[in-house]
Amino acid sequence: MKNIKLSMIALIAIGNIAYAGGDIAPVTYYETHDAVDASIAYEEEVIEPIYQEPIPEPVYLDSEPIIESEPIVEEIVPKAEPKPAPVVVQPKPVVVKQPVPIPVSTPKSISPSGFYAGLGITGSRYQSNCNCPDSSNGSSNLGSPSKSQRSGKENNVAALVRVGYDFNRYVGIEARGIGTLDSGSSAKISHMGLFVKPMIPITDSLNTYGLVGLAKTKVTGSYQNVDAESLALGGGFELDLSTDTPKEGRYSRNFDGQGDQEKGMGLFVDYERLVAKQNSPDLDTVSAGVTYDF
Repeated sequence: MKNIKLSMIALIAIGNIAYAGGDIAPVTYYETHDAVDASIAYEEEVIEPIYQEPIPEPVYLDSEPIIESEPIVEEIVPKAEPKPAPVVVQPKPVVVKQPVPIPVSTPKSISPSGFYAGLGITGSRYQSNCNCPDSSNGSSNLGSPSKSQRSGKENNVAALVRVGYDFNRYVGIEARGIGTLDSGSSAKISHMGLFVKPMIPITDSLNTYGLVGLAKTKVTGSYQNVDAESLALGGGFELDLSTDTPKEGRYSRNFDGQGDQEKGMGLFVDYERLVAKQNSPDLDTVSAGVTYDF
């Protein structure tokens, strides 16, 4: 831009010099003016104006000198990524289950019922023990036969009832009674006694027993009569027909299904000497029957 202006000024100066008397032909005003206008028009068409920002004027303060500060260079600090928050694992509460108290129950004490009862048929045998006339009648006490008595022997049928209690499988107690069923018998027997009953188990279902006790025995009829309180002896076998199962509880002795621990039906067979005394008639019975153990 400045070069163009200088060129224009140089042209104008040369024109003036020529107009002043030089050899150069004089340039008229309108020619010069047209040249300048043409030059400006060319500049306007060809050369675009260049925009330049105005430089701000420095401001001076009376009180303080102007100190040019260094440009502040902002340090770019990389932004730290946030650290993930630590995961806090809450411990699960340990639930301690309290054991459920089991009620301690004292086992029931079981004292097995040793009671039993039996019913049987008895075959009795009577034989007098005196020198009595066969045709005599009447009666007398044992050992003192009268002239009215007569001797003889007779087999008959009687009924037996027995009731007892087994304390254990080795010992018990029993009461029994025997009575002749034929009321017209020549030797009608009635017998009642209380016995100690020792026992020996053979198997769980079978045991043998003895009878030792005191009994009152009467014989009435046409034969030698008897009215005696004396020792009586006997023995027999018992067979348990039931299936024994222990109950829930504590037994007074080890359960073995024998003796007083049995429950149910059973069978028995035994022999008894009704009067165990010298000079007495022979009075023997053989019995068989059933029992029920409670």
